[in-house]
Amino acid sequence: MTDQPQKIVALVDGSVYSASVCENAAWISQRTEAPVELIHVLGRREAPEKRDLSGAIKLGARSALLQELADLDAQRAKLISHRGRAILEDARAILDKAGINEITTRLRQGDIVEAIGEIEADARVIMIGKRGEAADFAKGHLGSNLERIIRASTKPVFVAARAFKPIEKVLVAYDGGVSAMKAVDHIARSPLFQGLLVHVVTVGTATAEVKKGLEDAKALLKAAGLEAETSIIPGQPETALGKLIDESQFDMLVMGAYGHSRIRTLIIGSTTTAMIRSCKVPVVLLR
Repeated sequence: MTDQPQKIVALVDGSVYSASVCENAAWISQRTEAPVELIHVLGRREAPEKRDLSGAIKLGARSALLQELADLDAQRAKLISHRGRAILEDARAILDKAGINEITTRLRQGDIVEAIGEIEADARVIMIGKRGEAADFAKGHLGSNLERIIRASTKPVFVAARAFKPIEKVLVAYDGGVSAMKAVDHIARSPLFQGLLVHVVTVGTATAEVKKGLEDAKALLKAAGLEAETSIIPGQPETALGKLIDESQFDMLVMGAYGHSRIRTLIIGSTTTAMIRSCKVPVVLLR
């Protein structure tokens, strides 16, 4: 093991969410003293590549036209790379302004999930915006890469909301499942949550098992020096949690990516998806 602190990996794509991703990364870095790595991934359709254009033109075409098409393709690839570097420079400027000193940038090619798989070993958290570049055109949908990253990553995934807001009150959705217990343990161990109010809530019926689970969660948080409260509220998680966040003005939701009663499949839990879609605050997911 190395004493080097694990880095905050922030994925930026130039969307309206990228500024929020950077501002949240700066906030986490200030509280944890972790360095930040900014990453922009050129998708396979964007990535510069050599293509044989001759098949697109039939007999009789001039070789000069083929060369012109090849030149245009090379120019497009160059512009896409320049755009990626510009996005990273803008992101770095946000972190510089926040006083973050340890910043690295990386432009990668290929599939974003494969990129995460290669870099997450040294990451303490993966940060991404709730929606991508088409955010204004798809307000009811999550970013196309978000679910894939949550499904693939073994590290906490921080899903940034559209606008950054300093975080003081944290709501933890607790269902007694493995990922929910992992979320509480993560909060107890992380310097990020020191000094914040943490409220652990279960949506459902107040059974003896539920009460015991909440008592254990509260005890773990209290032992870590955190101000913790618990409650049990009725209703369906998707609506009850969203209402509680709005009414009590929580600044962040932490939850497991899978419910305890759900067999792990190739998709994340439906409650998780619904909460990310409806929540107006950042959501931190742990598997």
